[in-house]
Amino acid sequence: MGTGDEEQGAGGLARREQDILALERRGFSGPGVKERVIREELGLAPVRYYQLLNALLDDPRALAHDPVTVNRLRRVRETRRTER
Repeated sequence: MGTGDEEQGAGGLARREQDILALERRGFSGPGVKERVIREELGLAPVRYYQLLNALLDDPRALAHDPVTVNRLRRVRETRRTER
């Protein structure tokens, strides 16, 4: 048996992957708030969180699970890449 992070949920995404997308749908009021939530709710270092999020944006299962959020984040990522 696997851990809760490995359990497959809607669209074949693991619970942690679903939680990452859910967190990205939320709004945050100020600097540092999102990073604190990442640590407290997901138990991840922000650097690791963003690594996992970036991989999720290229995962077709994530797109199927939450197309609005994934497409918005893909646009943001692409804009940042072209600004470099």
